[in-house]
Amino acid sequence: MTDGIVSSAGEQPGIALFLDFDGTLVEIAPLPDAVKLDRRMPAALDALRSSLGGALALVSGRPIDFLDEVLAPHRFDIAGLHGAQIRMDGEIRSQLDVPDSMREATRDLVRFANSNVGVIVEDKRISVALHWRMAPHLQDEALEMMRAIALRMGPGVRLQEGKAVAELVPAGASKGEAIAWLMSHPPYAGRKPVFIGDDVTDEAGFEAVNAMGGLSIRIGEGETCAARRLASPTELRSIILAAAETGSLTDSSFS
Repeated sequence: MTDGIVSSAGEQPGIALFLDFDGTLVEIAPLPDAVKLDRRMPAALDALRSSLGGALALVSGRPIDFLDEVLAPHRFDIAGLHGAQIRMDGEIRSQLDVPDSMREATRDLVRFANSNVGVIVEDKRISVALHWRMAPHLQDEALEMMRAIALRMGPGVRLQEGKAVAELVPAGASKGEAIAWLMSHPPYAGRKPVFIGDDVTDEAGFEAVNAMGGLSIRIGEGETCAARRLASPTELRSIILAAAETGSLTDSSFS
């Protein structure tokens, strides 16, 4: 079977598809564990991966174990925790060390959450996130605390701010760096990278694929360096389901 991702003229390289998870494959949920993935999507992504010659990966702030659970029984290449861990061909190929100060930071955040209804700490071991979607009035206080902790922890940690969430991640973790790493290895190498995300946490990925001559796509509104937009995760799901059925995915699929 020929690659459905090659143009009819046969002149363009195939696509390497990189997908964020929250706000991209699923709608943002009030609680981190309350997201609901369309039951058709795991099999559709698996079929699409086959038509892409294996060049499909998730690039997410979620840990790999969580994504494996929601996408079961299928297992995909994943750059998890904003690129702090990368699995390819079923093996962990890259994983950043956890700063010793991360445990202390997590304890501080748990104390803050215990004192404020609606604030949630998501301990991902390599990183830790503070969510205030259910307590929007605490945004300023939460951000001030996270910025102070990041400053205290020093250059080994980066503060990643998103939609009603802020996360402390190892400084070397970057969705852009993760995509670049994957693009240097088969089956991604030599293809045109396409990265789809929805948040400020995805901008590094957009910048990376733009620099590589790829296609960056932002879900929803907001300032971005992405070249194109889709209205919602629902629109993206429709594109993925159609592409999985036809075995064809091109730049024009996202127009």
